[in-house]
Amino acid sequence: MEITKVYQNRRDGEEQAMSVAFVKEPNEDQVEGLPERDLGTDPNFVTVRGLALLDEAIEVGQTRLEEAQFAGNKIAVAMIRRDLRYWRARRSTAEVVIPREDSDFVQFGHSVSIRRPNGQIDVFRIVGIDEADPGEGRISYLSPMARQLVGREEGETIRAGAGNAEIIAILC
Repeated sequence: MEITKVYQNRRDGEEQAMSVAFVKEPNEDQVEGLPERDLGTDPNFVTVRGLALLDEAIEVGQTRLEEAQFAGNKIAVAMIRRDLRYWRARRSTAEVVIPREDSDFVQFGHSVSIRRPNGQIDVFRIVGIDEADPGEGRISYLSPMARQLVGREEGETIRAGAGNAEIIAILC
């Protein structure tokens, strides 16, 4: 099925049909291909909570897709399908990591309390990429802070921003 659009000829003012293949402007039946979301090359480590969040993102995305299809919103459908491909790929490569409770060393999944020189105490939980939310204290295992913490023990000093901080607690 060829899609055509009617245009007015500039020279004589007559209308003529033209295939949209020769037209630069998009129409409602055309949706540009969206670039895929970057999956990265690092291992997809997740906590149990992170795995549940991936499942939830897929479920919510599926519901949104059905709603967008029902509404006939082709742009939203394309965006949601792209996001669903991302979440499904992340889910299929997820590796659940359970931290050892008896470990004295900071690991993936642990919560770590640090004390800065001014006495401020910050708590960070080391999580997977998709679960990270620094404002909530959840940092990706790939972040500079997490890299400073992993493998350290209580009482050790780490570099934290412009200064140093002491690890004062490690919780599973």
